[in-house]
Amino acid sequence: MSFKERIENVKTKGWVACGIWCSLYVAFVIWVAWGDWKSLGWLVLLPLIADMFTTKYINYGWWHKYKDTNRTLYTICSWVDAILFALIAVYFINVYIFQNYQIPSSSLEKTLRVGDFLYVSKMAYGARVPQTPLSMPLTQHTLPAWLGGGKSYIDWPQWEYKRLKGWTSPKKGDIVVFNFPAGDTVCLDMQNPDYYTLCHYYGREVVHQRKDLFGEIVVRPVDRRENYVKRCVGTPGDSLKIVDNVIFTKTNGEGANGEWTKEPDREGIQLNYLVRTDGQVLSDKYLARIGIAKDDRNRLEQPGEPTYLFPLTKAMHKELEKNEHIRDMIVQPEQMGGEVYPLGHNDWTRDNYGPIYIPRKGDRIMITEQNYWIYRRIADAYEHQPMTVGKAYEFQMDYYWMQGDNRHNSADSRYWGFVPEDHIVGRPVFIWLSIDKDTRSIRWNRLGNKATGR
Repeated sequence: MSFKERIENVKTKGWVACGIWCSLYVAFVIWVAWGDWKSLGWLVLLPLIADMFTTKYINYGWWHKYKDTNRTLYTICSWVDAILFALIAVYFINVYIFQNYQIPSSSLEKTLRVGDFLYVSKMAYGARVPQTPLSMPLTQHTLPAWLGGGKSYIDWPQWEYKRLKGWTSPKKGDIVVFNFPAGDTVCLDMQNPDYYTLCHYYGREVVHQRKDLFGEIVVRPVDRRENYVKRCVGTPGDSLKIVDNVIFTKTNGEGANGEWTKEPDREGIQLNYLVRTDGQVLSDKYLARIGIAKDDRNRLEQPGEPTYLFPLTKAMHKELEKNEHIRDMIVQPEQMGGEVYPLGHNDWTRDNYGPIYIPRKGDRIMITEQNYWIYRRIADAYEHQPMTVGKAYEFQMDYYWMQGDNRHNSADSRYWGFVPEDHIVGRPVFIWLSIDKDTRSIRWNRLGNKATGR
């Protein structure tokens, strides 16, 4: 059949479908190429897309001719075609548009709760072009057990970091999903605390030699590291300090007033309290009414009156104050929070921290003996540039400071430092499902709620 005859045989719905898909593809290529117009070369595939819906020179559905003569071959090819299409569609949606994320830990209680399922927008901050493009869709770094476990991605090729055009960047107060910065190296049998904390306490040689205790040690690329969700409390160019569990920031640079600003009061912020009664044991029914989850009902083994360790919001604290059997409630001592970033090089605590400067791209900072350990990991692990005491260092990326609202039960920037811009995954938009971890029932009142937690 000649080209003219093929064109004449194209039906109206074919031209409509061609116009829609070609327009979407052109828009996608322009989005990907924004600021790097070499990527417009992908438009070379446009004739192939047009051909699929119009002239059909390439016989993509060649197996259809076996529908009556070889039913087995036809069925197998139809299933393979459907599965491949679904996998490719899911891959592109997850990478460029949105991703489902489940809250695994209590670091943001009561803002976001364990069992919340989030719609995470990749377009808000701009989707990242995959740095590890060959991976199994719907997996982060490990295949499910029914597929044998093991890595869900192939290390080669590795593409350079590139973020597509978004409509905003992380702001103070945003809840952000990001790849765990200290998750570049992982002990498979002991992943909490992280590898660098284990090396600090046990020694690197012990961690590498004791595979019976720590397991195999693996290295993961940026986009294959664990996904974390925290609140952004410091942005590039900010200085940050924590005083008695309250975060203060000030913006540096032209136009800034140089004054410290206290973080806004938020209903979801929690602190751990030691709660002592006059001998009365607090019932599970009462604690559930207050809003204390089963996993958080910690009774301490010590003589005398019953003593508990509870994470409490201000509202929960006020409710407990009404109980005539409560003798006293004191904030958990800061020393119980352990060492903070940079490990072994400061006398800060999780409750009283800093001040610390959060670098922005293009900043040139003189490296001194005092700030060397604060910024060394940036140079070594994220930017792979030399850093020397006594010389100025120019930062190649923007950095952020992330913390959980459940302040005493959150592994966050206080323990592993800055979050580089290339680790940012996306912004949660709303909760599409929420399952109570205690009762395993659906929390209908949370469905559709915004996930901003402002």
